[in-house]
Amino acid sequence: MSEEPTAGGCGAEKPSPLKEITQPFIDLWHAPRALWAINLNYLLEGFVYFGMVIYLAMYFNKYVALDDQWAGLMVGVLTWGITLSMLFFGGRADKWGVRPALLIALGLMVVGRAILSAAPGLGLAGGSVLSPLNALAIAGILFIVLGYGMYQPAAYAAARQFTTPATAGMAYAMLYAVMNLGGWLPTFMSPIREHYEIKGAYWFYTGTTLVGLVILFFMLSKRTVEKATAEAKAASATDEGQAKAGSESGVQRAAAEAAPEDLWGRTLHWFKNHPIADKKFAYFIFCLIPVQTLFAYNWLVLPQYVNRAFAGTWVGTRFETATNLNSLLIFILCPMVAALTTRVKVYNMMIAGTAVMAAPTFFLAIGPTIWGLFTFIVLMTVGEAMWQPRFLQYAAEIAPEGRTGAYMGVAQFPWFLTKMIVPLYSGTALARWCPEPGKGPNHSGTMWLIFGVVAMMSTVLLILAKGWLGKDFKTKHS
Repeated sequence: MSEEPTAGGCGAEKPSPLKEITQPFIDLWHAPRALWAINLNYLLEGFVYFGMVIYLAMYFNKYVALDDQWAGLMVGVLTWGITLSMLFFGGRADKWGVRPALLIALGLMVVGRAILSAAPGLGLAGGSVLSPLNALAIAGILFIVLGYGMYQPAAYAAARQFTTPATAGMAYAMLYAVMNLGGWLPTFMSPIREHYEIKGAYWFYTGTTLVGLVILFFMLSKRTVEKATAEAKAASATDEGQAKAGSESGVQRAAAEAAPEDLWGRTLHWFKNHPIADKKFAYFIFCLIPVQTLFAYNWLVLPQYVNRAFAGTWVGTRFETATNLNSLLIFILCPMVAALTTRVKVYNMMIAGTAVMAAPTFFLAIGPTIWGLFTFIVLMTVGEAMWQPRFLQYAAEIAPEGRTGAYMGVAQFPWFLTKMIVPLYSGTALARWCPEPGKGPNHSGTMWLIFGVVAMMSTVLLILAKGWLGKDFKTKHS
């Protein structure tokens, strides 16, 4: 992969490779308290979100008595609902400020998770998607959806607001990494789930959300936010060239965003200046849909696949271990990959990362083997660490000043489509090729072969468009 030239031309002193790796971590260590408050809360939220979602299809199987197809669709209501919510409420942090947006979001999620936890014990009838129990569970999901739609864009808006050019890249990578570290912690929830059932685990997660809300309230005070914001602006202003470029781009953006006063003119102006109106940006984010299906399989397919295909083994019984290994590896790999590839062009990283992420799916196409399962998880995670944080950073940093949350929401739209599409067939695929033991033969290899071919389409689309999209694609480097 090609690299960006170092500042100062051919005569510039070549930086030390060790310093290239360690300096981003040193810069991040000196980041303000406000950023560490965001990271801590994102860690807890990763634990709760991923912990609840891996049980959610089983929740609807066990308590609401829905089959695999309907249970998968109910999980889809949560996952695609969150992304849809981001499209409409992702800009709340820009209007309210990151602290109010985060606190309101967490409050809504506490309510929603409490409803999900309490619903199975209320004696309501289940058995169908129209049953009272299912209706109450959906009500709980809607509270979570509304809260999470504000939460994630607000967290990334905070990362931008509290960082300098020296800390921004690593801050985005660490935010993604700590969420995934939280996503690994449900590995240790097996004893609670076995003793208190899924509803008991859900109460534990609800309590954790409440604890996170209280910690954030005190740790991310108004004074802390103001201090971190002022320090970030002061540090950024020391780079005169950057300040000048920022001033010029700010003037250009202000001119471009001056909307007409009449309704029709404002509507046309909104569409014209919307990120989706940029053909290259739109192609870029939409061609990632095939590889993003692998993310959706992590909670819609993988838990049931491991539990069923490896039934009777330790891996099948403690399926949380395999299901959450990806999150632990992401926490380890994300900052390392970010430090090593800071100067690599975003587009080249996207091609390589999507290929590395999609290719190991074919190991599962061989059939259910322990080595194939863990090889798939490890290599898929390496690919994810290569491209996903860079994409999130790109989406956050192209946003005009004051619109980071809104742009992050728009960038999530293809992910919204992915989470709408996958639940439509994931339950059917499990029922056909990987049913519960005793309910039919296991042909899971066919299922993963199809999934792998679809995922590789993202790499192919990126390669085909490199001459058009890659030649002047926005790059990110130190």
